[in-house]
Amino acid sequence: MGDVLAGIHATWEFDDDSVLIRFERGIRTPKLFQSLRERRVPHAALSSVTLAPGKRGTVVLRATPRPGADPLLEAAAGQLKDSHDPYRLVLPAERETLAEYYADALRALLGPDASEPADRFMVAAPEAPMQFKAYDGRAGFDGERVCFRWFWTGASTAKWKAGDQTFLVTELSGIEWRSPDAIDGYLRLLPRGPKGAVAVPGPAMSTPMGAVTASDAGTDAELVAGPCTASGGALPTAAARPARADQDPAAVVFGLGYGPVHESLPFAAAVLESVRRTQPAHPAPDPVLVGAGRRDPADIAERIRHLGELHQAGLVTDDEFSAKKAQLLAEL
Repeated sequence: MGDVLAGIHATWEFDDDSVLIRFERGIRTPKLFQSLRERRVPHAALSSVTLAPGKRGTVVLRATPRPGADPLLEAAAGQLKDSHDPYRLVLPAERETLAEYYADALRALLGPDASEPADRFMVAAPEAPMQFKAYDGRAGFDGERVCFRWFWTGASTAKWKAGDQTFLVTELSGIEWRSPDAIDGYLRLLPRGPKGAVAVPGPAMSTPMGAVTASDAGTDAELVAGPCTASGGALPTAAARPARADQDPAAVVFGLGYGPVHESLPFAAAVLESVRRTQPAHPAPDPVLVGAGRRDPADIAERIRHLGELHQAGLVTDDEFSAKKAQLLAEL
């Protein structure tokens, strides 16, 4: 088609075999879109196209990718809010006729297998190297390995005892990502095979991980540019690994203000794409949301204490504090 349709926060450029989605950079643009910048979506990766009324005098053009076609949505596992959906283009209502034209044109280009799951990723994942700061550590990915470097503040005793971790993507079967919009979000690495994966051993460290703190912004460049070198042990099997992500050395956990969607989700998608690409003969399982399960009273008390600190610091509203406290108490 070769045309351009400009909407709110994004512009769609229609090519012969794909749609190039370019995201605007601005205060009102969701940070996830600014992080992604642009995405090329082949027509073969789409399953449907819809147009519906939006809010405040707008219409919404939405393209739905085939299951398994986009690593970003596979990692998100249905947890993205509508406002963070990169396949959603919001337009002024007066452009409804024009939007309907493009919607019809896109529908005509969908392949015969549009309703079927894709057998491979068709949309490119964000490129490595990448890094982000979670609540209990800093995560880095150089395209071949994932590194977790624990913070003095935030990391559990179990993680300090295990030491900094480095994992080859060839030893992984996939990832689990829980949205950090919840207080207990996390990114967890999944081992490959019944015996579990093996972390890459690094030099022994006489002091705990170089005394990295949650406010240590000076190590960002080092983590992205340099190789992932840290001490690490064996990645436990699914049966042996801790149920809670804050106790699992193969996971980093999120808190409000740490590991937000625009940093942690592209990171998770890049790792997932690398895992699938390096193991084409062993398809990884779909990311699974793991329930927190029932917790012991001591853990609940610790969570409520931490929640209270966030509340006092102004990072959690009164309503959020009350709702989350009630949720935690209900898990007893």
